[in-house]
Order: sequence, then C-alpha cells, then structure tokens
Amino acid sequence: MLSMQTDRGRPQGAQFSPRLRRPALMAATFVALFFVGTPWPGSSHQAHAADALIKISNFSFVPPLLTVPVGTTVTWVNEDDEPHLVVNSDMLFKSHALDTGDKFSFTFSTPGKFQYFCAIHPHMVGAVVVEPSQQSQ
Repeated sequence: MLSMQTDRGRPQGAQFSPRLRRPALMAATFVALFFVGTPWPGSSHQAHAADALIKISNFSFVPPLLTVPVGTTVTWVNEDDEPHLVVNSDMLFKSHALDTGDKFSFTFSTPGKFQYFCAIHPHMVGAVVVEPSQQSQ
C-alpha cells in the first residue's frame, strides 16, 4: 500500500528561526563575492594584440565588449557544448558553425564599433570597438 504525505506549509503561528537565515545570508554573500570579478553585459575589456580573445561560454560572449587597436586579429573560441555562429550585424564577417573547441578569427583593419551576434542563439550579442592605432595619430 502506498502512503503519500502532503506538505501543508508552516503550522499556524510558527516563525522562521534566525539560525536558518544566517546560513542563507552567508551563502548569498559568498555567491555575490564570487561574481564580483565576472564581466557583466555592457562591461568592457581593453585588449592588446596578444590577448584579443573572446570566449563563448555559458551562452554568452566573454567579454561582451572588447576594445582593440586597428590591425588586431580577434579570435572567438567556443567553450560551450552547443554550436554557435558568430555573425557581424553588417555581414562584414561570419563564422562557420563553431563546435566545442572550434575557433574563428577576423582581422579588423578599420576603426569603428562592430556589433555581432550568434545566428543560432540571437540573444547572444557582443561588440568589438576598433580604435585608430597610436602610430596614425
């Protein structure tokens, strides 16, 4: 014979113990501190030619905004288990479907802001800001 119990919530007049709130508060604080250094959408990353890398991780581009000098080759690498496709909004560049570990590179030869997205997951967006080189100023 099967027996089922139903949780009817808290008994009338029962109160939450302060002892239960403290561990939850400590856990929330730990999680918040853990993510302090994580780039959020809208955050920027200034790259040098040697580290112009954008990771595709957890269905997002990291960093979501990358600033590089003219002539820099930017490389996207897919670290997700799902395929992704990097496409510039103006169709200046378009990758093939990137499986896990695949890379796509593009060299930016003119200054400007170049927005891109994943054609498979259009909610994934990012931008590369290309600044004039110091030599041409």
